[in-house]
Amino acid sequence: MENKNKREELKSPLISSNPQSIIIKNEEEGCRELGKRIWEESKKLWHVAGPAIISRIASFSMNVVTTAFAGHLGDLQLASLAIANTVIVGFNFGLLLGMASALETLCGQAFGARKLHMLGIYMQRSWIVLFFCCFLLLPFYVFATPMLKLVGQPDDVAELSGLVAKWLIPLHFSFAFVFPVQRFLQSQLKTGIIAWVSFAAFLNHLLMSWLLVYVLNMGIIGLCIALNLSWWILFFGEMVYVAWGGCPLTWTGFSSQAFSGLWDLENWYYRILVLMVGGLKNAAIAVDALSVCMTINGWEMMVPLAFFAATGVRVANELGAGNGKGAKFATKVSVTTSTIIGLFFCVLIMAFHDKFAFIFSDSPPVLEEVDKLSWLLAFTILLNSVQPVLSGVAVGSGWQAWVAYINIGCYYVVGLPLGIAMGWVFNTGVAGIWAGMIFGGTALQTLILGIATVICDWENEAQKVVAHVQKWSSSQPQ
Repeated sequence: MENKNKREELKSPLISSNPQSIIIKNEEEGCRELGKRIWEESKKLWHVAGPAIISRIASFSMNVVTTAFAGHLGDLQLASLAIANTVIVGFNFGLLLGMASALETLCGQAFGARKLHMLGIYMQRSWIVLFFCCFLLLPFYVFATPMLKLVGQPDDVAELSGLVAKWLIPLHFSFAFVFPVQRFLQSQLKTGIIAWVSFAAFLNHLLMSWLLVYVLNMGIIGLCIALNLSWWILFFGEMVYVAWGGCPLTWTGFSSQAFSGLWDLENWYYRILVLMVGGLKNAAIAVDALSVCMTINGWEMMVPLAFFAATGVRVANELGAGNGKGAKFATKVSVTTSTIIGLFFCVLIMAFHDKFAFIFSDSPPVLEEVDKLSWLLAFTILLNSVQPVLSGVAVGSGWQAWVAYINIGCYYVVGLPLGIAMGWVFNTGVAGIWAGMIFGGTALQTLILGIATVICDWENEAQKVVAHVQKWSSSQPQ
């Protein structure tokens, strides 16, 4: 009987209502609730980021395949393709991609506010603006050879790079159409089709590169043709899906409204880095080694860039719906997830520091130089796992204007002079140039964007976005 009474006391409300027990219970419930929120936000994030990672890796892998084929054609071909693709194409790619980022803000916020009819109009406006800009940028391709000679590139590299650049003009124009349609689809969470089309384009590119180089013996020109065709397959494949009923609420056909209300900045940092290295001793080896590192960096960069897109969509959707707290929470989950992935790839590069260059070259001097640069590559990958995600927050919030000024200040006022000083004044070569530009540019920009994100008043941002979307939609004919 006494034991029974003791058991009853243990079950009594008085004991269970002990303040310490209540605190522990509340903490457990709080942890479960937080875990549930993180899980739900992660599902929304990966719904965009997962297919985006696949599509971006597949798209960039076309460049990797092209670089690998060129590397096995010879050192001159590898250096020339690296200059043309990284400097000429990459310079213009960066500008057009930066301009297209405005579409992520507009479409993402309009989708969050359920102003669905505006998405197709925004995409068509973007096509018009970017296509016009492509014509303005054509001199970079047409006069590539004399410009490269002017900045100190060897004559043989400059001549072949200029020829490659001319053959890549169709690729240049494809950017004006691929970028907008992908952002149009991403903003409404239709990312699966992007992944499938990108994978199909990659398989086509692999087959075409082998056919044109090894069967038809077209050399580096065959690689250019394969790259052109593959990028246009990206556009037509995605556009067929859009036009044939894949987006019935957001695409209602071409509209004259696309010509009303027409009219950002991405960094061209690594393009300048490759040019600067071209003026060093043994320029071909330095450019080859750097192009291998930049290709690996760009390949892995597709993962954080997918999170850039996903974060921009999530933040824009939440702000468009007037949910500032949701936008803040999405930011935290995205930054944490991308950083963990960046740490994994950083460790992977350090573990295989003397082996990964074999994918692109079997030249001992190139392999040795890449091995020396591997620690910088690992740090760059880690840093770039955070910076694009914070930029995605800025895009989703519509902060591109002031972020552009931060880019200019960090990369070109601080980073570029520091890289020049370390590489040329202190004679540290390609490692010094790269390190100066990374620490002075990317690291500084990451710090500033991080501070801006932390101190942001998200509820106020949500109110501004809702007011902005309402203003735009009410001014458009229904």
